[in-house]
Amino acid sequence: MNTYLVGGAVRDQLLGKAVTERDWVVVGASVADMVAAGFKPVGKDFPVFLHPETHEEYALARTERKSGHGYHGFTFYTDTSVSLADDLLRRDLTINAMALDTTGQLIDPYGGQADLHNRVLRHVSEAFRDDPLRLLRVARLAAQLHEFGFQVATDTLALMHELVLSGELQYLTPERVWAETVKALLSPAPEVFFTCLRETGALAIFYPEIDALYGVPQPAHYHPEIDTGVHSMMVLQQAARLSSKGEVRFAALLHDLGKAISPQASWPRHHGHEHAGLALVEKLCDRLRVPNSYRELAILVVNFHGLFRRVLDELQPDTIVITLQQLDAFRRPERFDDFLLACEADLRGRIGFETAAVPQTRILRELAALCRTIDSSTLQQQSGLTGKAFGAALESERIRQVSQQLEAIRMRAKSDVEHV
Repeated sequence: MNTYLVGGAVRDQLLGKAVTERDWVVVGASVADMVAAGFKPVGKDFPVFLHPETHEEYALARTERKSGHGYHGFTFYTDTSVSLADDLLRRDLTINAMALDTTGQLIDPYGGQADLHNRVLRHVSEAFRDDPLRLLRVARLAAQLHEFGFQVATDTLALMHELVLSGELQYLTPERVWAETVKALLSPAPEVFFTCLRETGALAIFYPEIDALYGVPQPAHYHPEIDTGVHSMMVLQQAARLSSKGEVRFAALLHDLGKAISPQASWPRHHGHEHAGLALVEKLCDRLRVPNSYRELAILVVNFHGLFRRVLDELQPDTIVITLQQLDAFRRPERFDDFLLACEADLRGRIGFETAAVPQTRILRELAALCRTIDSSTLQQQSGLTGKAFGAALESERIRQVSQQLEAIRMRAKSDVEHV
């Protein structure tokens, strides 16, 4: 009975990254041995146990054979005769197929250390194509490890493409797809996840609304990158720099979905794409069962990101106040700030504008703060109004104060930009 640290913990330790979760493999033991040693069995599909003190997961060494479709379409075999090399062979990537024994000795039967040194994400065996979830995991790891310079091996990309053609991806549950997406969104380079999916053909299956943006042109004067798909990836990259929140990054990614269904006769212009994109966001969120916090922010950004740009010069005080109310900026300031960051990412996600100042963010923050200074209790007391009548009076007061301060706030914001 020998115990080995395996998988991502070994990989991250060798990379010098903080290890947040550790998994163990036990070789030469039976279920009875583990129970007798005080481990608590928790695995449904194969024997997995929780350590009685650390509560870390310990799994018996096993092999697997494809027996059905999807992530669960496998028959597992565990026995005291299954070796560590047998267990590591069934894993997805060579850098995840290494182990450390109790003395700290590295066991690396499939060249994981060399691939780690060369920054390559490479499959362990041809059995990679049996598990559709591995495609998402590799794309997600490419995003998580992009800062270290990792690239997916050409032959692994070929196997990922084979998975797409096999039809196996349709057997992944929405929950699995979304779980991998969230991990990718929270990674240092979330755009790499979606680019990798597109390179293998999987983006059209999991995110057809995003895939449809590629090849859709925009006015070169405003968008030197021209292609809307390229722009969306640049916006996501900027969102990752501005915010660590998955909601902000997701909303930024989806902001231009409506451009994919603009009439081609009007290209490269996309009048009304904001409203057109709302139904696409709802459809995507319904399909993947996206949490409300992600859905709600994405809808706001899709609907109002055009107005955000125009606040610098064009919008009138009444439009600004009504927009702030529709954004619920006064009751939910944190979400409003998330909205501003996603919209800022939109303006920065263009060739040549990556480090440009975005005065719109400051203008809307100051105007929202100004409106919050209005004492609604005093106003209600003085007016004697209630219900809808008071709501209209409060809105009028907000418009009055915004009208008085708007030009001064705009001038300060523009001045700050000029002096950057």
